[in-house]
Amino acid sequence: MLPGWTIYESPIGPLTLVAGPKGIANIYFPRRSPRLSEAAKQPMPEATGQLDAYFAGERRVFELDFDLRGAPFQLEVWRQLLEIPYGKTTTYGDLARELGYATLARAVGRAVGHNPLSVIVPCHRVVGKDGQLTGYAGGLERKRFLLELEAPPSVREEPTPSLF
Repeated sequence: MLPGWTIYESPIGPLTLVAGPKGIANIYFPRRSPRLSEAAKQPMPEATGQLDAYFAGERRVFELDFDLRGAPFQLEVWRQLLEIPYGKTTTYGDLARELGYATLARAVGRAVGHNPLSVIVPCHRVVGKDGQLTGYAGGLERKRFLLELEAPPSVREEPTPSLF
């Protein structure tokens, strides 16, 4: 994948996908994207195709190369997010315990909050200790949409299409 960017029109609004030399590096929600050079705009068919399949309910795991940059602790947390199964949730405290940092739920929460690949690295699957939806870079409505999209059919409320 060549470095560059593209806009992906998703049911949760336009997402700006940015690739680095090693793979996809960032996904930005509307009004959060940095200024990007028009000269670097390029199609990203592999990433957009996988996102299409995900939003159609046909893909549960993304198979993309990443170009993640962060502190070692953040990278460890982001790798652990990839272990949360599709359709399941965990809490910040449980995630901290799984990582061996039982007393660091808030630090884990901060790392989750800085996840640069929302949707693909599923930080939306992390909820508060009481099961309530808590912070999400794209807003709680987008988080709710993604969780409903992934819910088992027996408990699923059909997500409202194109909320944004």
